[in-house]
Amino acid sequence: MRDFVYRTRADYLPKQYLNFTGKRSMLEHTFDRAETLIPARRLFVVIAKEHLQFDEVRRQVAARPRECVVIQPENKDTGPGLLLPLLFVYKQYPKAAVAVYPSDHFILEEDRFMQHVDRAFRVVESDGSRIVLLGMEPHEPDSGYGYIVPGEQNDDTRVDACRKVELFIEKPSAEAAKKIIQRGALWNTLVIVCRCRTLLEAIQRATPELCRSFEPIQNAIRTADEQRVIEQVYHKLPSLDFSKGVLEVLPFALRQALVVLPVSGVTWSDWGTDDRVSNTLRQLSESGYAQPEQLLMEGKT
Repeated sequence: MRDFVYRTRADYLPKQYLNFTGKRSMLEHTFDRAETLIPARRLFVVIAKEHLQFDEVRRQVAARPRECVVIQPENKDTGPGLLLPLLFVYKQYPKAAVAVYPSDHFILEEDRFMQHVDRAFRVVESDGSRIVLLGMEPHEPDSGYGYIVPGEQNDDTRVDACRKVELFIEKPSAEAAKKIIQRGALWNTLVIVCRCRTLLEAIQRATPELCRSFEPIQNAIRTADEQRVIEQVYHKLPSLDFSKGVLEVLPFALRQALVVLPVSGVTWSDWGTDDRVSNTLRQLSESGYAQPEQLLMEGKT
């Protein structure tokens, strides 16, 4: 992906700050989607410290409330990348329900997608123990995605179309992906809606050693030592993938709490690879949305 960005812009600006479609970056698209349900003053963004070397990154986060910008000293994968902002949210809003939005996803029908997020919030409002994941109906057996295998739809979830989560399978082979799709498996979007406290407790159940490492950070948040302590912890912190280290454990540890909400009628792609970006842009061109070169030119501005 770094080479793709370099070919597009002649620098290595991380892809979430690029304009691939329209006049907004992927991060700005994510802000705008989230703000249909969440006020800007309660929308937290986590970025890597090294990203701040780019003028464009500083421009895109400049308008965000300072207390809502969480800076990671270095990238330690999605486990710490999610736990760190959760602690900031919990410190300020301990009773809040939260939604997790990755910033490198392409979503065409944004309003329809956010209707599903809103439905997930209603599930959590009715039962604060629920952790709702949005699962996308797959259109091909992509071995680069994580998959959610739904279980039976119980009476208490039928009203909101949620299903219990039977199993997570991270990046299976193409043949295995084809078989589990036939069983009704969904792509894992990593869009999660739940109570902040509930998700923190789930992470504690799945990986107590990570939570122990973060205890000094939890105590230092909103103090003068905040950033210094974060940097000290991150210096010794091992990387942890949230899907592998947390989600794959939860169907066994929290079987009654974890549910998936299937999403249909939405064009979605996790733009983690050059091929996915190129394929999506080509499909948009073929559908008459825009020409690929027009979309790529937006990334040069």
